[in-house]
Amino acid sequence: MNQLSLFDNGDFYEFPKELLDFKEQFLCIEEADALKNHLLKTVPWKQNTQKMYDKTVLTPRLTAWYGDGEKAYDLGEKEYGVNSWTPELIAIKEKIEKLFNYEFNSVLLNYYRDANDSVAWHRDKESRYGNRPVIASVSLGQTRNFDFRKVDNYQSKYSLPLPNGSLLIMKGELQGKWQHRIAKSTTPMRERINLTFRLTRSL
Repeated sequence: MNQLSLFDNGDFYEFPKELLDFKEQFLCIEEADALKNHLLKTVPWKQNTQKMYDKTVLTPRLTAWYGDGEKAYDLGEKEYGVNSWTPELIAIKEKIEKLFNYEFNSVLLNYYRDANDSVAWHRDKESRYGNRPVIASVSLGQTRNFDFRKVDNYQSKYSLPLPNGSLLIMKGELQGKWQHRIAKSTTPMRERINLTFRLTRSL
């Protein structure tokens, strides 16, 4: 799998650069570590279930929603309640909005505990995100590879390592034409938290 560790490397021209913004040091290491440790202690993490073929299985990561007002969101045909914003999450949201001129009203937190935690190939393309959604992803802790593959050609695969404190913004036609995932790892992994800021329609 080609590595998109830097946007100016030789292979990047094959991946539509206009679909991503990447800031490797959005937060300094000290800020990122402090935020990760705070979230580990204070977030009401939950492990959900999902349908796989004819079985119901536990999702291989923990999650939590935060957002505006008294909203609920529909994920995979299930309704999830939303926690009120904390000062720490509001500060990160406003920093992204100021730098990139986007607007968000919610954030989904994913907690990957070790190498066995993952998220399968998918697209965030449901109607609750609107057309051509913008999703801003902040990574805290362990570096994990963020994989892409083209919907109409699974052989077109790319991988971008997301280090501690980095920010990745997905935009444009990315959700329509590409899938993404965090795969399980064959090597040991420490804990990682991912914050995905979204403009989400309430139920």
